[in-house]
Amino acid sequence: MKSFPFCVNFRRKIMKTKKIREIAEAKGVFAGDMNRTDLIRAVQRAEGYSSCYSSRDSDCPEMNCLWRNDCLRDNAKTKRL
Repeated sequence: MKSFPFCVNFRRKIMKTKKIREIAEAKGVFAGDMNRTDLIRAVQRAEGYSSCYSSRDSDCPEMNCLWRNDCLRDNAKTKRL
């Protein structure tokens, strides 16, 4: 299992798109008109990780992933629809 550069606090608020764009810019990712999911996946690739955002079930093994809270929330929304 890969370790991620950030520790996740599960009580934190969902990351705003503006903050995601700032992170992307810092990683050298051109955000352009990417939607939130594509932008996060591009950042994951830039960091050398699998671009798995919002594509796994709730049993995601990446406990220290910066995007984990957002990802699990998005997956839960998708399952309800």
